[in-house]
Amino acid sequence: MSRTVVITGSASGIGKATAELLSDRGYRVIGVDIAHADVEVDLTTADGRAALVSGVTDLSGGTVDAVIANAGLASPTVATAAVNYFGAVATLTGLRPLLAESPSPRAVATASMASLYPPDEALLDAFLADDEDAALARAAALAGGTPEEANLIYGTSKRALARWVRRHAPTPEWAGAGIALNAVAPGVVSTPMTADLTTTDEAKAALLQMVPMPLNGIFGPRDVAELMAFLVSVENAHLCGQVVFIDGGSDAVIRGDSTW
Repeated sequence: MSRTVVITGSASGIGKATAELLSDRGYRVIGVDIAHADVEVDLTTADGRAALVSGVTDLSGGTVDAVIANAGLASPTVATAAVNYFGAVATLTGLRPLLAESPSPRAVATASMASLYPPDEALLDAFLADDEDAALARAAALAGGTPEEANLIYGTSKRALARWVRRHAPTPEWAGAGIALNAVAPGVVSTPMTADLTTTDEAKAALLQMVPMPLNGIFGPRDVAELMAFLVSVENAHLCGQVVFIDGGSDAVIRGDSTW
């Protein structure tokens, strides 16, 4: 039986690779991106998030079997805070009623191994309080600070998203409705988003000093797509609230014996 999956950030990188893989496997894919997609919206804005829900509802007929909230940015900017956390959460919550109509609903968010790094606590608190005005103001302050401060925006947004998934996955609205909600946390993936960081051997070596990936190093988006494909499959009936690190070993190196 064909399944319908919604993928945000479908025009490039992990989203594009996942869309292609699932299409090859017989899924009906509804792609969402700022351009070159079935539903073209800007997920940094409230209007864009509302347009996502209405556009997907129209195209799907009111039922989707899987949602992959993958759209994101890695730049040290306010937009990164807006799309990585609030855009992802709005995607998942806005499309949850459509998932609830499926006999085997699945949802996945794209976090990052950067969620392992110390966050900016003020920004993290604003994210988790669902206070977008405060979060964007704090992100603006960080973006206007030192490079080290600005770079906290990305990792903090991904930590907040991972926590949101953990907190909501076992609730009546998600697990209680039969919706398996999980996240993936990639290491360094060779995509347009990381192109500036991986253009030379020297740049790659410097990056891998910060992001240790002892198992096969930097990899392509298709590897993450394969994991996504399992997480949205009918067979994945029992994973709930898991943040699956696909990172060449970064999690194991950084956290050691810790399991959280």
